[in-house]
Amino acid sequence: MFQLHPIDIPGCFELQPRVVDDERGRFVKVFHADAFAQSGLETDFREEYYSHSRRGVVRGMHFQSPPSDHVKLVYCVHGDVQDVMLDLRVGSPAYGRFAEVSLSAARGNAVYLPKGVAHGFCATSDLATLVYKVSTVYDPQRDQGVLWSSFGFRWATSAPILSARDASFAPLDAFESPFRHD
Repeated sequence: MFQLHPIDIPGCFELQPRVVDDERGRFVKVFHADAFAQSGLETDFREEYYSHSRRGVVRGMHFQSPPSDHVKLVYCVHGDVQDVMLDLRVGSPAYGRFAEVSLSAARGNAVYLPKGVAHGFCATSDLATLVYKVSTVYDPQRDQGVLWSSFGFRWATSAPILSARDASFAPLDAFESPFRHD
């Protein structure tokens, strides 16, 4: 169904589904409840949404705090992005560390993030469309982030296009994490 590759942050995975290209176009199955369950991954996604971003846009580092924290499955259906994860779970062997995966429509790959891992990305193509499946409904009271430039990651752009909200998040060293690693 798909290949599951662990990422350097516990509970994070890159998923490579089977991609079928033929004279009609392309077919990619990004989610299969039974295959996810057999791999120990969340299967109860409550919302799905997408974003369009132009080259140089950085979105992140986003998460929802408990009790609205969520698992996230993210994939790119147009273009390419530099996708970034940041472990915010106190007690995790990777606490404060980041990992990156290049997501692209051409590869059809996806990333799976557990609760307590912040997410962000930089659009590296002229236009990138990212789809997100999340296990809880958006809760504006619990929607938070960590400053995109505060944890030592080298982004694919030196002049990011940011929202005012993303530019105003507290840096990692001033963030008091509500997340605990099991």
